[in-house]
Amino acid sequence: MAVSTSAALAIALAVASTTTAATSPDLTLPPGAVYIDPLDYNVVGANYAQWRTNDSFTVAFNPTNTTAPFIQVFDPSFLSITGLNATIRLVASHPGFAVAHEAPIYVPDLNVVFFASNAGGTLGYSGWYNNSVVSMINVTQVDNALATTPGGADVPIQTLNLSDTVQMVNGGTGPYKGNLLFVTSGRALLPPSVVLVNPNPPYNTTVLLDNFYGRQFNSLNDIKILPGTNVVFFTDPSYGYLNGFRPEPMLPSQVYRFDPSTGQVRVVADQFVNPNGIAFTQDGKTAFVTDTGAAGGFLGNNMTHPATIYQYDVDPVTQSFKNRRVFAYSDSGIPDGIQLDTAGNVYSGCGDGIHVWNPEGTLIGKFFLNTTTAELMFTESGLLILVEESIYLANIQAQGIDLAAQ
Repeated sequence: MAVSTSAALAIALAVASTTTAATSPDLTLPPGAVYIDPLDYNVVGANYAQWRTNDSFTVAFNPTNTTAPFIQVFDPSFLSITGLNATIRLVASHPGFAVAHEAPIYVPDLNVVFFASNAGGTLGYSGWYNNSVVSMINVTQVDNALATTPGGADVPIQTLNLSDTVQMVNGGTGPYKGNLLFVTSGRALLPPSVVLVNPNPPYNTTVLLDNFYGRQFNSLNDIKILPGTNVVFFTDPSYGYLNGFRPEPMLPSQVYRFDPSTGQVRVVADQFVNPNGIAFTQDGKTAFVTDTGAAGGFLGNNMTHPATIYQYDVDPVTQSFKNRRVFAYSDSGIPDGIQLDTAGNVYSGCGDGIHVWNPEGTLIGKFFLNTTTAELMFTESGLLILVEESIYLANIQAQGIDLAAQ
């Protein structure tokens, strides 16, 4: 989702001076990590003067006042994800330009992650008249740079020169039969689309879909492949309009199923304010869709609107989404891009970093960056975190599920 980065900076908030939130003597934590026992802040009292009443997009939950970045542990089970040596280290930066926003795709054969800049945001330098850009970072170079220093690094980011048919990339997954699979939000009167891009120069592009029976989509946002198939699912919110680079929407905000082999496209879920991130469990039986209606673009943020991850059963015959239920609600900002690890834990980019919920929907930890983080991607070296003007790597032991289609 393209959200203005002016609302991205989170301000750490001390929850209460009477609340104890510290390292548990019974836990061995990664360097700099903090354990927060939920029992220590369940009650703050009627006279509490530091409620998070301003805006969950700008006020984060950091009761220990720990300096970001750090690992915030809410449940000991989170340590099975991080391991005991996990750190969060800066690996690339581009001050003044939101170069690393969304659409991360990891290509293991190249050991490269591709991603897109912010579409329509303040530091994205894109809008009605200007396109966003797709870039890549070499993870081997990241590994080599971090091996030479105990601190961070600044690995070069390479921008791709793509076809003009690719306008405002916002979501990505794959590889899909060896190609990058992107959804674009479109720009001005240029239609949103589903596109394939060869990951090697000259980055040849093939548009797979750019309409729903002659009607333009609103502004496609995220995409995933249903595991075990070549069928793709994508979300279509109204953020192109809300961020000033697309006309007023002409379709409901919905989730679509698209089979490139037959050309058939249909709606599988609706009743959203703005559907955003999408993901599946490893067996393809369960789907997750985030609704980020709380982020309203030029309408402003409304904390009474959804910042919610919904969970669905995937019908084994029709592949429609059914039995909708709430999986989780983000306490900070909105849950944007979403990924799963092989144990079924759910990761999402939120208002203060990456939140991680266990398969039951319990928040067990955060990769706390004190700023809005839209997306993340598992690599062989750890979790790559996109933070608009910068990129971080968390060298965790959890592994992401396979997102590719052969």
